[in-house]
Amino acid sequence: MYSYTFSDLSWITREDLAESVRSGKPGVTVIDVRDSDYIGGHIKGCMNVPTNTHDYRMPELIRTLRDQDKIVFHCSLSQQRGPGSALRYLRERDRMAEKGEIQQRRDGKDVKSAQEVVVLDGGFSKWQQKFGEDQEVTEGYAKDLWE
Repeated sequence: MYSYTFSDLSWITREDLAESVRSGKPGVTVIDVRDSDYIGGHIKGCMNVPTNTHDYRMPELIRTLRDQDKIVFHCSLSQQRGPGSALRYLRERDRMAEKGEIQQRRDGKDVKSAQEVVVLDGGFSKWQQKFGEDQEVTEGYAKDLWE
């Protein structure tokens, strides 16, 4: 059993994530799990993987992201869907690693120990308050939808 719980999750501030997005440093992937509420803007370069697709997309996502150093999950508020998705990712990643369904990373490191999985504190709602109009880190922002 893969016993990650909410208390096991780590969080990243919007400022730290914005710095990472600005730097363009490889190895960090942002996963936006919003469904129909994805409209109105998103973090630049993020992947939209709605929660209603997780049953069939999670194994593919884990294989695709195995070489990434940090995976950042978020939803609108990062209270339910974002943290729940991070937990699901961690549990499935560990299950796949233990069953040999994912191999080591290209750098030879174990994917479980080399990959950090975090949740964006406050989700996109808090993000857009500070960075919504900053086109260097936010794409497709529609201010009127957030007022």
